[in-house]
Amino acid sequence: MSTLAHAMMTAARSSDSGLAGPGGFDRYPYAEGPAPDRIGPHIWDGADPELARVGRRAAGSRGRGLHGQLVQQLGQMIVSGDLGADRPLVPEEIGQRFEVSRTVVRESLRVLEAKGLVSARPNVGTRVRPVSDWNLLDPDIIEWRAFGPQRDDQRRELSELRWTIEPLAARLAAGHGREDVQQRLSDMVEIMGHAMGQGDALTFSRADAEFHSLLIQVAGNRMLEHLSGIVSAALQVSGGPVTGCERPHETALAQHGRIVTALAEGDGAAAEGAMRQLLTVHPEVERVVPAPREH
Repeated sequence: MSTLAHAMMTAARSSDSGLAGPGGFDRYPYAEGPAPDRIGPHIWDGADPELARVGRRAAGSRGRGLHGQLVQQLGQMIVSGDLGADRPLVPEEIGQRFEVSRTVVRESLRVLEAKGLVSARPNVGTRVRPVSDWNLLDPDIIEWRAFGPQRDDQRRELSELRWTIEPLAARLAAGHGREDVQQRLSDMVEIMGHAMGQGDALTFSRADAEFHSLLIQVAGNRMLEHLSGIVSAALQVSGGPVTGCERPHETALAQHGRIVTALAEGDGAAAEGAMRQLLTVHPEVERVVPAPREH
């Protein structure tokens, strides 16, 4: 196994912190005053009661720390419909329910606003925005939808989007015969093969995501390149037959190998065809949705 393959077997990806920038905090003032439509205690019944206790551990002990966990909790509640459109989010109530500081609440609301889930306006406060305003291509929102009531729609939409993006990317990538890219793609196939032999689905999934992301990036189309994160998110939540990342199998591995061969030969049509075959959903393979990834 190559040095890169060995490193990939143990490497873990890190997530960005999403911390608020200077001046970002005062957009979510605490002193909003009484409001008749504030959220009652019952609305938080589905929230994670362990959040506050986890937050007392060292910062960053679970990836993005307490602020990231609050973003995750509130984001899931909004996407699932527990916090519906135009629902007011009162910062002090959130802070009291989750036992977190106003800084953590403000950072979290800022991140949710950037994703299009909430809006903060003077004299109106912070409210949940309708689905039409959400950034549905945001990897976190993709994940939250995939594990909520909209899971079936999300998986179908992701599959359709990948059918649009990836065959074209494979065809375009065949015209960019860079040896370093060819070697890295080959390394990913090697890693997937080794991981499959070891029964290591997690490593298979990571190498699979790296393969597809790299293929899009090398296609030479900057607009397609911006969609590579969406494909990575789709691979993490799709499960089952799309690429076999949840249940690695020989067919998926063979198709990855055919794509690499077609790229090496500069055969765009063959690369596109192999990608379409890879993305074909096999009805006899049970679709299994993996547990949400930990942040």
